[in-house]
Amino acid sequence: MKIQKFLPVLSLVSAINFAVDAAPVTPLTSPVTTFAMWPGAQYASNIPTVKQVLGYDLGERITNDDDMLRYFEALAKAAPERIKIFNYGQSWEGRQLIYAVIGKPETIAHLDQYAAEMQALADPRKTSEKQAQALIDKLPSSVWLEHSVHGNEISSTDAAMMTAYHLLASQNDAVVDKIFANTLVFIDPLQNPDGRNRFVNYYYQTVGMVPSSDRLSVEHNEPWPQGRSNHYLFDMNRDWLAITQPETAGRIKAMLHYHPNIVIDLHEMEGDSSYFFVPAANPFNPHMSKAQIANNTLVGKNNAKYFDRFGFDYFTHEVFDAFYPGYGDSWPTFLGASAATYEVASARGDWFRTATGKTITFPQTVQKHFVASISTAEMAADNRKKLLTDFYQYQQHAIDAGKDDSKERTFIIPAVRDAAGSYKLANLMARHGVEVKQADKPFSACGKDYPAGAYFIDTAQPRGRFVKTTFTKQVDMDQDFLKEQERRRARKLNDEIYDVTAWSLPLMFNIDTDACGKTVDVASHQLTADAPLVGKVTHADAKVAYLVPWGDMAAGRFLTAALQAGLTIKSADKAFVTGDNTHYPAGSLIVEVKANPDNVADLVSKIAHDTGAQVTGVDSSWVSEGPSFGSENTVTMTAPNVAMAWDEPVSSLSAGSARFVVEQEFHWPVTAIRSDKLASANLSHYQVLILPSGDYTAALGKNGAANLKAWVAQGGVLITLADATRFATQPDISLLDVKQELAYKAPKEGEDKAASEAEAKDDKDNQDNRVPGQLIKSKAELITSIENDKETPDNVAGVLANVEVDQEHWLTAGVNPQVVSMVTGHDIYTPIKLASGKNVAWFADEKHLLASGYLWQENLKQLAYKPFLIYQPTGKGMVIGYTEDPTSRAYLDGLNVMLMNTIFRAAAHATPLR
Repeated sequence: MKIQKFLPVLSLVSAINFAVDAAPVTPLTSPVTTFAMWPGAQYASNIPTVKQVLGYDLGERITNDDDMLRYFEALAKAAPERIKIFNYGQSWEGRQLIYAVIGKPETIAHLDQYAAEMQALADPRKTSEKQAQALIDKLPSSVWLEHSVHGNEISSTDAAMMTAYHLLASQNDAVVDKIFANTLVFIDPLQNPDGRNRFVNYYYQTVGMVPSSDRLSVEHNEPWPQGRSNHYLFDMNRDWLAITQPETAGRIKAMLHYHPNIVIDLHEMEGDSSYFFVPAANPFNPHMSKAQIANNTLVGKNNAKYFDRFGFDYFTHEVFDAFYPGYGDSWPTFLGASAATYEVASARGDWFRTATGKTITFPQTVQKHFVASISTAEMAADNRKKLLTDFYQYQQHAIDAGKDDSKERTFIIPAVRDAAGSYKLANLMARHGVEVKQADKPFSACGKDYPAGAYFIDTAQPRGRFVKTTFTKQVDMDQDFLKEQERRRARKLNDEIYDVTAWSLPLMFNIDTDACGKTVDVASHQLTADAPLVGKVTHADAKVAYLVPWGDMAAGRFLTAALQAGLTIKSADKAFVTGDNTHYPAGSLIVEVKANPDNVADLVSKIAHDTGAQVTGVDSSWVSEGPSFGSENTVTMTAPNVAMAWDEPVSSLSAGSARFVVEQEFHWPVTAIRSDKLASANLSHYQVLILPSGDYTAALGKNGAANLKAWVAQGGVLITLADATRFATQPDISLLDVKQELAYKAPKEGEDKAASEAEAKDDKDNQDNRVPGQLIKSKAELITSIENDKETPDNVAGVLANVEVDQEHWLTAGVNPQVVSMVTGHDIYTPIKLASGKNVAWFADEKHLLASGYLWQENLKQLAYKPFLIYQPTGKGMVIGYTEDPTSRAYLDGLNVMLMNTIFRAAAHATPLR
């Protein structure tokens, strides 16, 4: 539904006369309706303005998704020879995703040819230097402008509209003429329409007669989950590695088609700041090229020229590093582009009063992004040949680096354990534009034998740097940067690490991969991004049962599909061996023929086809080892009703990723229940309740905890994730009998415990608040003397840690003996006592704990052997606590089987609630 315009058109000057804000503001001297985005510009009348199409001036109103589409369609109708609009997908809520291409008519008329020539330039194995030079001499450079990946970062979409209008309508403008002559401009005006519409709807539902500039006002304080995220509450700026969201998948496919030279992701930051553009902060990803970094500096310098001219404040290289490869401004780097983030101080509405009393307005924020966009396009025009040459050389250097790599020339995915996960990882790399091959025959490489069906990736390819940065287990930050972070920690200052320090895809998928310093020579075929995972039923006319080995997500999705089809399914708590000496892991599924409908064979075949599961029919139930089909150690699976806490105080990101994993990865419905309802609600309809990360103290409290305890005692399965586990362990809550640890402090050398205790008693008894004197002889002693006696462990930005898994508990049936989890924050927990429950997964020992990333040594030592997954039976049900979030960003695929167990196997082991 479109939002109808209802506010009166007021100039900022007249609006201020009605404002009741106590602090003084700094208004513009002209009305919004006459605000000049580019003073002195002359525009052709045949190109429609925003007002002519939408009924309001640009910047006068925050444009919603429908109106943005209408405006770009109007531009394309007015100037079809210079702009084309393309659809690259749909959001979860069905909104159209588009990008526009603006350029000179002869290029716009032959965009497919342009794309083909850029693809040729992107592959030096097929295009010689001479051929490349011929392409460089004639091709335009290109700029790709990404807008509003965070839906409540509002100015960039309207800036996209202004950028398109300015380029198409400007007359007698040397800069625009230069851009058209040398550059193609791609505009993705709205990456997150679902989140933006959530924000815009809320804003205009709450704004008063006159917009308020007060940060305390209702329109400046969005309710949960805010407009930042998409439908599934994903921060899509961090989805570029896992490609879980359709919005991300569509734009990646488009970029792989055109190979842009410069990519800019336009964001907003808190309103008290100014404007950020490149160069980025340290650390830089070591797989970036020096030319890319240098080009970003050229972009920044050109921006600075215009910002000086317009009188805009800005800053560079202090925040927003270039290390993590999963952002909208970093993923394109490994495509060969020079990519960057721009951040403008946000008005988060029409006006915003800063801490200094200055008022920033929505039109001003739009203008800054617009000016930076034109400046960037000019830089691309001025450096056309350099950008195209650097792009070609980036691909060549990637190929050469792969050839010279004597340790990781080729990555091999054996696909023996977890065939479904191996397929998904290989397929993901193909979706990233990586050449992935699958062996048609068995082969040997670097002294190891591999079966037919194994995947391998040669890093001597244009996408080789991307392969290296995502497949190698450790990508190191600059040593000088790390030394500075350790120095800051020693001074009790916050570190400057912006995001996670580890992201190795094989580790996060928990997939076996080998590195080989040579090429692989075997008959093979290239894996395509749309290649399906092929399921198979062996002996489809079985007389007794169908068996599905447990341990991968193909089997997991077979389970959920079979339950939804109404089949009766059993699952073995322990491994077993059938009469024909076939071994099946713990958790394996048993679909008995006589216990199911007459068409069970057809249903099993269809489900196997749809899910990729490997199914074997058997004519005998004889088991030579392990539990028989009718054993007490073989449970009947139930179809649990799953509920999830929603709304405050839940972390929207955790709630979104958890719901996404269960619904879209497991294919199982979830009922979201507002958190405050859980305090008193009758939950008997549900068998499983998931508490995503969040502090539930206020929303639930003792009464809410008592309600959950009573529900669990009656047979419910309560699953807590990350911070929700912290809530569950609080003394007055006691859902889990473990405690959160303070930072471990070793006794000081020569410290007399009795003397220190007596001193503490003297301090307590001292009524005038004086303490015994002390001598401080060094700066080190000063730092020691001011340390708190009780501190939490230092905060961890994000590392990958090895987790050991109990192989004899039904909750971890089919889970690999070792998995990998992301570790963030500072929570470390005591192990649960045997009298209360079981630690079914725990962090590895100090020597083997860190799988990838940079972890403070104190945290490393203290985290060793501490619990990751805790099981506590209570009455007929149980509480299951994860000390970290297994669904974080939905890219920890290696934990999905464990999570499935904690939902479906746990529900089967609890006494079902009816």
